[in-house]
Amino acid sequence: MTRRDLLLAALAASPAGPGFRLTDVTGAAGLSFQHNTGGFGAKYLPETMGPGCAFLDYDNDGWLDILLVNGQDWPGHRRQRSTPRLYKNNRNGTFSDVTKSAGLDVEMYGLGVAVADYNNDGFPDLYFTCVGQNRLFRNNGKGAFLDVTAQSGLGNRQSFSTSAMWVDIDRDGHLDLFVCNYVRWAAAQDVFCSLDGKTKSYCTPEAFRGTTSWLFRNRGNGTFEDITARSALFDASSKSLGVAMLDFDQDGWPDLFVANDTQPNKLYRNNHDATFRESAVRSGVAFGDDGRARAGMGVDAGDFRGTGREAIAVTNFDNEMMGLYEAVENGFSDRAYAAGVGVPTRSHLGFGCLFFDADLDGQLDLLAVNGHIDDTVRNLNRGIVHAQSPNLFRNLGGGRFRDVAAEVGAEFFAPKVGRGLALGDFDRDGDLDVLITTNGGPAYLYRNDLSNGHRSIRFRLEGRKSNRDAIGAVIRIFGTGGPQMRTIRCGSSYLSSSSLAATFGVGTLSTVERVVVYWPSGRSDEFKNLPTGRTYHCVEGGAPGALDYR
Repeated sequence: MTRRDLLLAALAASPAGPGFRLTDVTGAAGLSFQHNTGGFGAKYLPETMGPGCAFLDYDNDGWLDILLVNGQDWPGHRRQRSTPRLYKNNRNGTFSDVTKSAGLDVEMYGLGVAVADYNNDGFPDLYFTCVGQNRLFRNNGKGAFLDVTAQSGLGNRQSFSTSAMWVDIDRDGHLDLFVCNYVRWAAAQDVFCSLDGKTKSYCTPEAFRGTTSWLFRNRGNGTFEDITARSALFDASSKSLGVAMLDFDQDGWPDLFVANDTQPNKLYRNNHDATFRESAVRSGVAFGDDGRARAGMGVDAGDFRGTGREAIAVTNFDNEMMGLYEAVENGFSDRAYAAGVGVPTRSHLGFGCLFFDADLDGQLDLLAVNGHIDDTVRNLNRGIVHAQSPNLFRNLGGGRFRDVAAEVGAEFFAPKVGRGLALGDFDRDGDLDVLITTNGGPAYLYRNDLSNGHRSIRFRLEGRKSNRDAIGAVIRIFGTGGPQMRTIRCGSSYLSSSSLAATFGVGTLSTVERVVVYWPSGRSDEFKNLPTGRTYHCVEGGAPGALDYR
């Protein structure tokens, strides 16, 4: 029997299983995509990095669409034309390619994308991170995007940017922009790296100097100003790949965690005046347990214990294992090994990672996609391979996880050179579906099919005094067997953006006793006895209107 047959037989023999499956619907959905690394044999470092992806409702019709970032051929080595791809949700399980009509038929060496409504007009906008010039596309509200990079003040910057996120760092109601930059690299200054001393290999970041990330303040008039140095975020030694927002000191202001590759991670505490204080070493998240910097890739934050304090998950290079930093009295403690996520990830090179309640039992699970940077890694005889299976850690309670990736679908578990990861409910059935991109390969869409009878309650927030997307808001629900919380955030994962709607699993409960929304403006709204199985549209200062998606 083949490996696939054995997996299917094991699934069939399992009397219970995890209670859900992730079904590959890529082909049936009409998603036809191939990532172009631009590779022609020179093995330039950026070829190993992308691409990212996003779930977004670009036309505000209530159905999530899909965006896939793409690279392009290098100058002097043109073979094909490649652009990002935007797929419109047809509301029947299929998608249509609307890239050209949406104004995104534009060549760029794209790596990641951050999605949010930066001008508060009710439509999501796009910021692409690239090798070269990053690009800002404003949604015109009529089904198309306009390149406003130059007039926004974000132009004339050559970079090797990776992940980015929108965040209202000063809580003035306008979304600011944080951009991770990786290393100082250009084709003309490429260096020779080799595993055998003869054949060129892809270099690791140690071969290049680091560079600072950027913070741009939104002036509220469609333009941005660079406040990187003024905010105390300038750091030319960083090699940043992932960024997540969290409020680790619970003061109501957004803090920033940055995952660095072979350099110490950074944790920036918000000083409430558009400046930050770096506290990663003091808080215990800068290094691994051995006191050395690891190769951080993707990152997310989530309250998987139900304590009201978010933990931080960080994917790393192979032989380093994932980091899982739980909040303790004076900072964080890496509990990856004790939680059961350390050993299964040691042989993987992880990229995108996200917390989500896959089985809607009320506890956050943890998903990571994996894949090495070079197919010649097999020659090292370390048991490490290029294409790698994902990890899906089901929350068992008590701070413990079990990897159930092999139990939720053979297609999902199949090895891939994974990079981007995003979550969203594209079929509006109340659970979260999974979008994965691969380096130099296709994208995959997995529909979440529950068999356990569990339900969810979902919230789509709309800020008024706060930013329109309510990024930075915290939602807490009670009366579901234990309190739960979600933070509305852009970014996280790796190069990717997930849906901004908050999804809570509630098991078989039909009603949630109490819900409190804490808005970035400082206001809080409370609701009681909300029926489950619905998505609620909550406007800051108003009653929730039920958007019944079932």
